[in-house]
Amino acid sequence: MLEKSFGMFFFLKQPKTQGDERYVYLRLTVDGISREISTKRTWPLSRWDQAAGRPKGTKEDAAKLSAYLDVLRVQVFAAKSKLIQDQKPITADTLKNAITGKDETKHYVLATFRQHNEHMKALLNKEYAPATIQKYNTVYDHTKAFIEWKYNVDDLNIRDLNYEFITDFSFWLKTIKNCGHNVTVKYLGNFKKIVLECVRKGWLERDPFTGFKLARKDVERIPLTQDELDAIATKSFAVKRLEQVRDMFLFSCYTGLAYVDVRNLKRSQIIKGIDKELWIYTNRQKTESVTRLPLLPQALEIVNKYSEHPKCSLEGFVLPVPSNQKMNAYLKEIADIAGINKELTFHIARHTFATTVTLCNGVPFETVSKMLGHKSLAQTMIYAKIVDSKISEDMANLKRKLIAG
Repeated sequence: MLEKSFGMFFFLKQPKTQGDERYVYLRLTVDGISREISTKRTWPLSRWDQAAGRPKGTKEDAAKLSAYLDVLRVQVFAAKSKLIQDQKPITADTLKNAITGKDETKHYVLATFRQHNEHMKALLNKEYAPATIQKYNTVYDHTKAFIEWKYNVDDLNIRDLNYEFITDFSFWLKTIKNCGHNVTVKYLGNFKKIVLECVRKGWLERDPFTGFKLARKDVERIPLTQDELDAIATKSFAVKRLEQVRDMFLFSCYTGLAYVDVRNLKRSQIIKGIDKELWIYTNRQKTESVTRLPLLPQALEIVNKYSEHPKCSLEGFVLPVPSNQKMNAYLKEIADIAGINKELTFHIARHTFATTVTLCNGVPFETVSKMLGHKSLAQTMIYAKIVDSKISEDMANLKRKLIAG
């Protein structure tokens, strides 16, 4: 809503104590309604031109005050333009508030982050998995610690977010928290989601991530060879817990399921498929994509082995899966005992299924992608890196064809 009339005028205001010094005020008048703003400056009444609303003379102090009043005049017009741009009404009050900053509702980084995480928690198991919520809680904790470390405050005004904040946060994660490059990129990517929400809401004029590269580095993912897989499968373990962890790992090697999907797999999700054989019908927790895959004999044998386990028979789970932390700790022991010279983690099982178990045995790439629950073939390229033995076999077939031809 545009104003019908507008004016501004500088004048001197009588203080409570008598004397020649007066306070310099700015009067804003819009559509006949006036509001006054103190300039926080004083000036002698004897040296003031009341008609012009300016200090008299050409002395240095008069020139400085005139320059300051000119700056205020420019700020008024800038505030007026901003109100028009934001489609807000122009009144004496809105102009005064814009100049004094009283119209600005302050928003803070951690408070906004907490609200975001609380909204996610309210949608637990509806739109967000527990692991996703935990991930954002972790990033919140890091952000809070960084703000306390760098700024020595409990929270930070969103308007103080800038490129320097992002670069320093990245450096802090890599040095103080000892995070790797890809983990740092992941954390900053989560934080960027909060920042972009602030930009969209108009709380932040520009994205502080502009110009900052959030590119991950390629990581060499080395699956188990068939010999290594057989060594683990045939190894006898004197300790029951190691045998159990080995079985959970092998189940993933022969199904391609991630740790969380193995842990949550219910017996009701194993049903007869189109070929009358047993299939796993589930959704990946990470991406909520559908996974449909036939149970290989090695995987079915493990399912049957634990069918009478209390967690399976009483709670309906397929396997009694321990915590991921324990799994990875025990897998290191298993690798040592089985003579595997690779860092063994549960995630390696998924790579092993994609390469050693499926692709290297002639399963088409598109089929592997479907069984992994990927939404695109590009995702499968990350996991299903064809090993040298498959390349050698394919090239040998090509050589035979060329010789025969």
